Amino acid sequence: MDALKALVLYLIMLHTCKITATNATYGEWKTATATYTKEKDGSIIIEGACGYGDLHRETYGKYSAGLSSMLFNKGSTCGACFEVRCVNHILWCLRGSPSIILTATDFCPPNYGLSADYGGWCNLPMEHFEMSEAAFTEIAVRRAGIIPVQYRRVKCERKGGMRFTTSGSSDFYQVLITNVGLDGEVIAVKVKGSRTGWIPMARNWGQNWQSNVNLTGQPLSFEVTTSIGRTLTSYNVAPANWQFGQTFAGKQF
Repeated sequence: MDALKALVLYLIMLHTCKITATNATYGEWKTATATYTKEKDGSIIIEGACGYGDLHRETYGKYSAGLSSMLFNKGSTCGACFEVRCVNHILWCLRGSPSIILTATDFCPPNYGLSADYGGWCNLPMEHFEMSEAAFTEIAVRRAGIIPVQYRRVKCERKGGMRFTTSGSSDFYQVLITNVGLDGEVIAVKVKGSRTGWIPMARNWGQNWQSNVNLTGQPLSFEVTTSIGRTLTSYNVAPANWQFGQTFAGKQF
């Protein structure tokens, strides 16, 4: 009996440690730099390396950011949320260092022809955020070229369910996954038709996932796993008569 109590106590302590470790990871402030691009440019608001398309339609809007290679992680970080604040600059930072929540939606490519402090902000091993002008001016003055910031990963607060947008053809099925809550970072996806088992999908680019199985004419279910190991299954998200180009809502973390 004493051994059983000890085992139960050990399991509770182990679970608590895991939760504490996760929260600590999300709560740690790290240093980086940030700049902005004008919204009319479109690279942050309209398109991006994560494949989200019109970011206003996808609810990310002005609070979108392009990440340097160190943060982008070859597209795996797409959809992740970061709290960012300007620090340690009396001229550029707004008083009180207010923070904003940004979603990773794009890639900030390196420019090795320029130094890291003059244009090469996204060169390795720099950690850098390129955000919209509207978001930038909520933490710093507009005339600042580049600012020192602190950032940390935070939980993504999303309204409604995850969204699954279909594209491709009968021999090449692709789904774009957006509006993901929790840590926002999808690392694995499975799809299931009414005539198939669970089929692992491969990352095509950003948060576009692909399969070469013909799924037309079948209701579709999705299993989504995020970077912290949480898995959520949405059954029969798309009806049997779904069409390419349509968007369907599933469950939310």
